[in-house]
Amino acid sequence: MDEPLRIGVAGLGTVGASVVRLVGDHASALAARCGRPLVVTAVSARDRTRDRGVDMSAVQWFDDPVALARSRDVDVVVELIGGEDGIAKAVVEAAFAAGKPVVTANKALLARHGAALAAAAEAAGVGLLFEASVAGGIPVVKTLREALAGNEISRVSGILNGTCNYILSRMELEGLTFDACLKDAQRLGYAEADPTFDVGGFDTAHKLAVLTSLAFGTEIDADAIHVEGISTIEPLDLKMADELGFRIKLLGVAERTATGIEQRVHPTMVDKASSIAQVMGVKNAVSIAGDAVGELTLVGPGAGGDATASSVLSDLADLARGNRVAPFGRPVASLAKAERAPMQRHEGGYYVRLAVLDRPGAAASIATRMAERSISLESILQRHPPDRPWDPSGRSAGPVPVVLMTYATTESAIRDALDAVMADGHIAEPPQLIRIERP
Repeated sequence: MDEPLRIGVAGLGTVGASVVRLVGDHASALAARCGRPLVVTAVSARDRTRDRGVDMSAVQWFDDPVALARSRDVDVVVELIGGEDGIAKAVVEAAFAAGKPVVTANKALLARHGAALAAAAEAAGVGLLFEASVAGGIPVVKTLREALAGNEISRVSGILNGTCNYILSRMELEGLTFDACLKDAQRLGYAEADPTFDVGGFDTAHKLAVLTSLAFGTEIDADAIHVEGISTIEPLDLKMADELGFRIKLLGVAERTATGIEQRVHPTMVDKASSIAQVMGVKNAVSIAGDAVGELTLVGPGAGGDATASSVLSDLADLARGNRVAPFGRPVASLAKAERAPMQRHEGGYYVRLAVLDRPGAAASIATRMAERSISLESILQRHPPDRPWDPSGRSAGPVPVVLMTYATTESAIRDALDAVMADGHIAEPPQLIRIERP
């Protein structure tokens, strides 16, 4: 049997500790599958005293992860520190400078510096592997880069953040508010103390940037992504969605359009009968549309120590076998600069919830503003909240929720119409706007 693949793990959080444990637990199986042993020989972490649930007494410790990357006792560096710059980037660059491949779960680093790091790996003649950077234990990177190499991809979309999916699932099933669900997610460890990166849609955007490059052979362009989070979603929106045959999910969507590649992250109404709508809780799902395979949907754990470590080990196994593939499926020089599709040109149906003041002419004015921009309405629903009083005239004493479902229109048209409705003074608060994805 060949010499062992000596692994250095930089970062011993939940995922790092799981990588060390799984390499030890599955040592025999990994050696048989890869044709050589896999051994963790070095680690780096800030706190050596913390109990991580795995024996690392025989492993060399480094206070400086850059020194680990340069160590002669390490063949491959696993970067699990996180962050788009700083020490994580320095570790990866040091590994390439020392002629060593890198396995990383760092989607932020890839979204910001993916092309440059891939070029550095190419120049050094080593690999840059990142299956664990998107959708945890779901093998979506290899699916796009290798398994679907014979397809022209037209669209990739999915639930890419388990925290958001957990919150929206709880809000729907239990009628809870966003704030109540967020607090519970933080208590259970699904959300950070500062949850902005997750609930604001930015984590999903970083992952989508990586998937877009893999799907379309383009340079990573994270700045082109339109990003909205879930903090404005209210229980009423989820209730109305259910009534109308939909669920609300935070989706990342990248698709080829006539005007370029459209990349967007936002709450989305999806048909309850669709496969993506069935994905609840902290799970992730990715749907890929290819000309040969049709539509393929992958579902599984999107986070967690063991699930993400499973993807890290998949990359390590490839290195141990000597498998070599360009990080984004093709040489960096052949990655195209994608033409951005302006979000204003996005076409589709929309769910619009308005807090309408109950007075003469309000409904007619709203309908007129929509008609002026050739927006056709599929349905109009009005709900008088049971706890809202009526005034002596028989009208509601406060604004009444009115939901409009539109047929396909453009983003610019619906935005212009709602600006005009706001200016007319018939609604009490900014409109709720959620895009609809039809099968």
